[in-house]
Amino acid sequence: MPTPISVQLYSLRNECAKDFIGVLKKVAAIGFKGVEPAGFYGHKIREVHKTIEDLGMVISSSHRPWVTPDNVSESVEIAGILGLDMVCCGFGPDSFKNMDEIRRAADQVNTMHAALKKHGLKLFLHNHWWEYAPVNGRLAIDHFAEMSPNVLFEIDTYWAANFGANDPAEQVAKFKKRAPLLHIKDGTFVKDQPNVALGSGKMNFAKVLPAADPEVLRWLVVEFDSCGSDIFQALTQSHAHLTSLAG
Repeated sequence: MPTPISVQLYSLRNECAKDFIGVLKKVAAIGFKGVEPAGFYGHKIREVHKTIEDLGMVISSSHRPWVTPDNVSESVEIAGILGLDMVCCGFGPDSFKNMDEIRRAADQVNTMHAALKKHGLKLFLHNHWWEYAPVNGRLAIDHFAEMSPNVLFEIDTYWAANFGANDPAEQVAKFKKRAPLLHIKDGTFVKDQPNVALGSGKMNFAKVLPAADPEVLRWLVVEFDSCGSDIFQALTQSHAHLTSLAG
């Protein structure tokens, strides 16, 4: 079976702020099987969950809760409402700028993992480009992964390329046993430039996707940090591109 395709709703944050339910309907109409919320825009979480299921989709994963040492209990509660067995965490660039900061981030993740495990939850890290920059002769993510062996990864394949410095397929293959989610986005590899529809940028997804472990990978999650064209058109094109690769 092809890996199902979800969409990170942060891609549609401006549209969601105006008409969250309308966005969900449009996403379902495009053909996405899941959504990855980044917020609920004033709606009750249970109601959002029901609306998504009524539209024939599921919550693939979520960036709400975004787990910190201070909100573990709340994260457990929200994960229960959403029916999730994994919750997300992440860090800013300062947390990966040197070995001391990487170790501090890993210690924090290990503490959160231990607390979440008691409730049957796993923890995954969503990366940006700074985890894939070199520190002490290796990529920062490599140090972090060794220090926090229980954390899973939602590998953002575009950021893993670090603007062309790394081979994203190699990065996916390296952590394929720990990567149940892949963020799929495309672009020019020029910093601060908007993302483009999948298949029209520098990413070679025909090479990246097979690098994942099909026994571990649960979802491909399309994301646009920003988009220079109509976002719904770009999502439609991106969904079609991924579907063609899967087929």
